Amino acid sequence: MTRSRVVVIGMGTGLRCDDGIGPVVASLIAEWRIPWVSAEVSEGEPTRLMDLWTGADLAVVVDAVVCEPASPGRVLRIDTARLRRAPAAAGSHCLGLAETVALGDALGRRPGRLVIFGVEAACLDTGVGLSPPVVSAIPAVIQAVLADIARCVPLRDTAGRFRDPSFFIARIPHSSGCSVGSPA
Repeated sequence: MTRSRVVVIGMGTGLRCDDGIGPVVASLIAEWRIPWVSAEVSEGEPTRLMDLWTGADLAVVVDAVVCEPASPGRVLRIDTARLRRAPAAAGSHCLGLAETVALGDALGRRPGRLVIFGVEAACLDTGVGLSPPVVSAIPAVIQAVLADIARCVPLRDTAGRFRDPSFFIARIPHSSGCSVGSPA
């Protein structure tokens, strides 16, 4: 199987409001079908993450995070050295990304370069849709992800034309807010 040079991994689930930011970003990147770039979704299970990123030149992970003091919608670029110093389960998942990165190091299952973007969540309750601050962060996180991708592969549209990240950002659809409660 031929691997993409770049993999964008959206961590999370669309059933816990802002935890769906990773999958939303991954689905937008997938929609644009950028050559040499694949976009995948993972709920954070460590072996699945390692399977997705092993062999890639660049892996970009997007996940919802909780910080103190809170600033919902803030986009954080988290380097792996900083991640190693983070408390366990710094993301919204039981087994944290830091532990998965450490496990990947120990097993020799890492991408050439790993970039992590955390988007501060406002709501991680059971529900469907993103909160307004996280919806507002989508263009910024997409721009940051595309900037890292562009350092690895040329950005092209489906017709093969070179594109600036703003071309893709202008095509982000509007999203609805979070409907808290049991999903219908």
